[in-house]
Amino acid sequence: QVQLVESGGGSVQAGDSLRISCATSGRTFSPYAMGWFRQAPGKEREFVSAVAAAGNVRYYSDSVKGRFTISRENAKNMAYLQMDSLKPEDTAVYYCVADRSVDGLRYFRSREWEYWGKGTPVTVSS
Repeated sequence: QVQLVESGGGSVQAGDSLRISCATSGRTFSPYAMGWFRQAPGKEREFVSAVAAAGNVRYYSDSVKGRFTISRENAKNMAYLQMDSLKPEDTAVYYCVADRSVDGLRYFRSREWEYWGKGTPVTVSS
């Protein structure tokens, strides 16, 4: 089992930056791809970003590309999502995900990810 705990969410103004973190425990971190999904009120959960286990491949949704940066720190069993130029439409609960076998286009599908955190809320006001 892999446990994921998100932190760092909060309320910010449009244009601000925020970094959310994901702490992992339970299994060796390095073989797992890591990612972030989000769910806004009344909307379906959507893919935000993912990074391969080796850290050499990163994916972003079109809505956050150029503003968000995903990273991982294997020595600390941590993953991060740096969010810059935040917009009100970024308001959502952000979920950290992990999986050992996800790859390619499967990164974008929520059902492909085995482990999920409980989420951290991000609110962006205009």
